Amino acid sequence: MKKQLVKRFHEACSTYHLLEDGDHILVGLSGGKDSLLLLELLAEQARIHRPAIRVSAIHVRMANVNYESDTTYLQSFAARLGVTLYVETTSFDDSIPTKKPVCFLCSWHRRKVMFNKAQALGCNKIALGHHLDDVVHTALLNLFYQGQFAAMPALMKMRKMPLSIIRPLCMIEEETIRLYAEEAAYLPQRKQCPHEHISRRDSVRQLFGEIEKISPDVRHSILNALRSSDKMTEE
Repeated sequence: MKKQLVKRFHEACSTYHLLEDGDHILVGLSGGKDSLLLLELLAEQARIHRPAIRVSAIHVRMANVNYESDTTYLQSFAARLGVTLYVETTSFDDSIPTKKPVCFLCSWHRRKVMFNKAQALGCNKIALGHHLDDVVHTALLNLFYQGQFAAMPALMKMRKMPLSIIRPLCMIEEETIRLYAEEAAYLPQRKQCPHEHISRRDSVRQLFGEIEKISPDVRHSILNALRSSDKMTEE
């Protein structure tokens, strides 16, 4: 199982040129299985010295969203891998009426904290734990609700700051990560986000499950379409 994950990780890094000598990468560690695996793979890569990279991690608490991760576990998990974990807390004003959904506001404010921390630490890249299913579901969301064929890119260079976003798990299926998380005995988050199953993304996830019954290879077909349309990188 681990060999398959490592192979896909290296394939993504090679295909999209995600890692380079001298990179200092800040990993967004939410506490879920995906980000735990991402930190594990990048920390192991850092020990190989080719390419020569450094890895730090950040866990951002959202004070006014009722979910919870075991930060003691996350600290010990990172320490075992030789990675320094920074824990930050932020919030947003949910008393002001807005058309923006809670998930958007939460994500935006968490990203802001990550961007600021990355620049303070001198990082040039932020790594996020989005996997293949996330990439495919995002493409469908953009198609259905935005009327455009757009991706959650494996590599995105920010225009307003000297940072790039990378997604080294973009070729790994969620189910494979789930099975490995059980095998590796990752601890789950203490309390899941209450908004997790009431979003458009969750509806698309359910719809995709039905599509997959008709066409089992649809996940990779969509990824191939994104790659051939140059949607997996934004430079």
